[in-house]
Amino acid sequence: MRLDTGKTLALPKPEETAAAVLQWLAEEPDMFSRFLALSGLQVDQLRHAVGDPGFLAGMIDFVMAHEPTLLAFCEARQWKPEAVVAAWHHYSGPGLGSGEYE
Repeated sequence: MRLDTGKTLALPKPEETAAAVLQWLAEEPDMFSRFLALSGLQVDQLRHAVGDPGFLAGMIDFVMAHEPTLLAFCEARQWKPEAVVAAWHHYSGPGLGSGEYE
């Protein structure tokens, strides 16, 4: 999903968004260090964590929790924030205000 064409494109799959977020974090040493510090993970634990939907939810939540971080990711990847929001909903499940609870 690129913004530079001016065309409306389908949102990437949540797995693609999660991979892009992880790659972006790895390219941003300060952001990556902050993420590791807040998550409590060590670099050597990442290989096992990336297969865990809970980890992916937390990683995307990290980006979603701070608008400047979300916008920095979107600008770097030339993606719309809606792609991250869609992946966030996929991994985090419905929220209390979603109307999906009875």
